[in-house]
Amino acid sequence: MANGGPLRGVRVLDCATMIAAPATAAMLADFGAEVIKLERPGSGDHSRRYGPQRDGVGLYWKSLARGKRSVALDLHDAQAQELLVRWLPSFDIFLENFRPGTLERWGLGPERLLAVAPHLVVLRMTAFGQDGPYRDRAGFGTLAEAMTGLASVSGWEDRPPLLPPVPLADVMAGQAAAAAVCAAYARRLRTGAGEIIDFAIYEAVLRLVESQLIEYAANGTLHARLGNRMEDTAPRGAYRCADGAWVALSGSTQDVAERVLRTIGGDELVADPRFRTNRDRVAHGEELDALLSGFCAARTREDAIARFTAAGCAAGPLETIDSVFTNPQVAARGSLVQVDDPELGPLTMANAFPRFARAGTVEPTPGPSVVGADTADVLARELGLSDAELRSLAERGAIADPRYRDTARSKP
Repeated sequence: MANGGPLRGVRVLDCATMIAAPATAAMLADFGAEVIKLERPGSGDHSRRYGPQRDGVGLYWKSLARGKRSVALDLHDAQAQELLVRWLPSFDIFLENFRPGTLERWGLGPERLLAVAPHLVVLRMTAFGQDGPYRDRAGFGTLAEAMTGLASVSGWEDRPPLLPPVPLADVMAGQAAAAAVCAAYARRLRTGAGEIIDFAIYEAVLRLVESQLIEYAANGTLHARLGNRMEDTAPRGAYRCADGAWVALSGSTQDVAERVLRTIGGDELVADPRFRTNRDRVAHGEELDALLSGFCAARTREDAIARFTAAGCAAGPLETIDSVFTNPQVAARGSLVQVDDPELGPLTMANAFPRFARAGTVEPTPGPSVVGADTADVLARELGLSDAELRSLAERGAIADPRYRDTARSKP
């Protein structure tokens, strides 16, 4: 943890739930920011219950809440709202993903937030943004993947459109929003003025299909679903080897494509009119795929990759989730890291990235298992609340902390 990361000293208040905006906060924590996670007393963030669990604790939560401290504060409660207003000036960044209009109904709209903390960078992340006919709809990343056309161009033509089996839109949006927050913070450093960021998850996903959107707008072209192939370039795909393992290969430039052709068929195949140019190769993609499949099927994956790599081709292993752990590149760079969780023991998660040579990179610490685990300590230290005040707030359900569990009143 050399120098603590480039955002050391920056304070973030994460009021968001589920994946996208909390992923932004997790990345800011990886960059060295101090992140306080606000959760509703009792239920906490929905992502605590997302996906597989161990001993009743969500495993993905441990990474999504990495580097954060949990403060249980019910923003439905008027006293909790006033506590937030008092607290805000000590933060640099405020993240939320409530339905549009929710903060305003609570009297916590961004204009009021900036009135009490003019320097604050406010990220408002929703599926569809703060305006437009969809603004009031419930939405997750899945709807963004569907609405942008991403699913419609994924998979095979004789099967239904393919939605990703992972939270692709949410994680992509979370990382893009981290860049937006850092850009707004850089402006804050120059001008002293805060910012309000209206971030729509679907707009981030549009970037993934932008090449096809541009082409359709200009030429009216609609692409068929081609599985692992692309209409823009060939060869490109996944090929099974003799040992049952898979190779991924891309020949996106003429030079690399010719190296692939020469590797699997010599100069004669390079001169074959079916494969002479990228347009020719795309037009005869099935034939080219058949040749590549035959080449790989006759060899182990190690041998096939060695031959392609020696020839300067872009080829590599198509790993399964379990084999990622033994990939030598992943291991050499420490791209996965084992951390010690006080409740669950050793856990493996993605390491912080990218690396900062001078500012340093922060080693992830797993998210807190208990909702409001840090409430009393944080509020006592930062707002000067006494034990009696904290107990009174816990009794009305405005806050929660394990030490006041016996006196807390559950709210509907």
